[in-house]
Amino acid sequence: MICAVVFQRQGRLYYADPGSLTPQVGDHVLYPTDSDPEVAEVMWAPQWVSEDVGGLPVLLGMASDEDVAAAEAGRKKRAAARVAARRLIREHGLPMKVSGVDYVTSTKHTVVYFTAPHRVDFRALVRDLAATLDGRVELRQLSARDEARLTGGIGSCGRELCCSTFLVDFEPVTVRMAKDQDLPLNPLRISGACGRLMCCLKYEHPLYQDFAAKAPAIGEQVDTDEGPGTVVGHSVPAEQVVVRMSADGRTSPCALASVCASRKAYESRDSAVRQP
Repeated sequence: MICAVVFQRQGRLYYADPGSLTPQVGDHVLYPTDSDPEVAEVMWAPQWVSEDVGGLPVLLGMASDEDVAAAEAGRKKRAAARVAARRLIREHGLPMKVSGVDYVTSTKHTVVYFTAPHRVDFRALVRDLAATLDGRVELRQLSARDEARLTGGIGSCGRELCCSTFLVDFEPVTVRMAKDQDLPLNPLRISGACGRLMCCLKYEHPLYQDFAAKAPAIGEQVDTDEGPGTVVGHSVPAEQVVVRMSADGRTSPCALASVCASRKAYESRDSAVRQP
C-alpha cells in the first residue's frame, strides 16, 4: 500500500506507507521526519501498487485536533520569522533573499533558507534574529536549483516544476543534450525557472542517442519503399526519417524500419558509436 501527502497546499508530494491506517483525501496524518512528526494532508488515498516500493516512511497515525492546532501555530511562527528576517536583512544591508523558513516547535529552532550572489557574513544578522525570535536560528544558503525546488512555480511547458513536485535528485544536464535533440541554443529557450538548463532535457536524451545510433545521417543516400533518396531530416519522437526522393524531389517521412542505408555507412556509424 502507498499514499501521498503534502505539507502545504499545492506543495510537493511525499509518499508513505499508510500501515494500518485508511485515511481519505483531505484527512490529516502524522508523517515521520528527522526531528518530530509533522502534520500532513493526504492527497492520494492508500492504494495497492504492483511494484515493490519498500523503504517508505510509515505514517504514525491520524492527526488530532491538537496536532492540527500546533501545526497552524507553527505556520504562523514561520510567517513571523520570514517577516522578521526580511526586515533585519534590509537593516543590515545584506544582499540576501529569503526563500523559505522552517520551524521546529519542540526545540524552538528556526532555519532560514536564503539565496545570495556570493558568500555573505551574516553573523550579526543571526544574533539579531535569535533575539527577535527568542530561539535558536540557523541560516542556510541555497543554490538556484534548490531555490526553485523550494519556492515552486510553473515551467515553460505550462506544468508545475518537476523539482518541486516529483524530482528527487538533480542529475547533470549539459548543452550537449540540447544539441543532440536539435534544440535552439538560446538560453531563454532551454533554461528553467532557476536559470539553469532544464532538467527535462535529460528525460528524452537516451531516445535521441538510440535513434542516432540506428538512423542514417542527414545527407546520406538511402533506399525506401518509395524509391531512392537523400535524408534531409529526422523525426525522433515518431521514429521517422525525412527523405527527399531522387525521382521527383518531393520530401516524404519514412519509418526508420523501412529505410535502408549503405552497408559501408552503417559500419562507419556503428564504429563511431562504439568508440569511448
